[in-house]
Amino acid sequence: MATDPPRRNSSHQTHFRIHVWDLPTRLFHWLLVICVVVSFASGKIGGNAMEVHEWSGFAVLALLLFRLGWGFVGGRQSRFRSFVRGPAAVARYAVGIVRGDAPRFLGHNPLGGWSIAALLITLLVQAVTGLFANDDIFTEGPLYAWVSKDTSDWLTRIHRLNQDVIIGLVCIHILAVFFYLWVKRENLIIPMITGKKRWHADRQDSRAGFLAAVVTAALAVALVFLLVR
Repeated sequence: MATDPPRRNSSHQTHFRIHVWDLPTRLFHWLLVICVVVSFASGKIGGNAMEVHEWSGFAVLALLLFRLGWGFVGGRQSRFRSFVRGPAAVARYAVGIVRGDAPRFLGHNPLGGWSIAALLITLLVQAVTGLFANDDIFTEGPLYAWVSKDTSDWLTRIHRLNQDVIIGLVCIHILAVFFYLWVKRENLIIPMITGKKRWHADRQDSRAGFLAAVVTAALAVALVFLLVR
């Protein structure tokens, strides 16, 4: 599908509006933000809010399973192969950041790609360990009976410790977004809302099939349902 007509800025440089983030990726991103905030808040409140904590945890797991599948069948910039790069590429980009001459990327840059991967992995660890966790009072994960009490206690400790890792990664993610906004003059927030990004060259839009999104989401929800029912 063609990109929007090119526009010229004040310096007469042509810019194109490229559709860089497909709708399923954007929905995933903002739904995950909401569910993680709800999970964190309800876990801190405890008591009756733990039921909300469990359901938001199930939602997080379904979203993550969707994103894992979408990383292979989604839009061009949403696929793992487009942003998970090797150590050499990451090192070159990091050196470029220090020197102030790092290139721009239409999607995730090499450092950003690995920060996204780290977030997905730690959130997946959090969601999975929560299935087996217990609080020694009245809340038990839906798969608590599948393991011994000692194993459940060990997974519960990981669930609690991993929370700090997630907070740290989220803070790094937010700081990076504002670093690019204030220092690099590159807005990463608007494209995750509209899907479009101004770019100096014409590129093929990153769009994805509606059927692929529906099937991937349905499989993710079905798998979570089979686990927790």
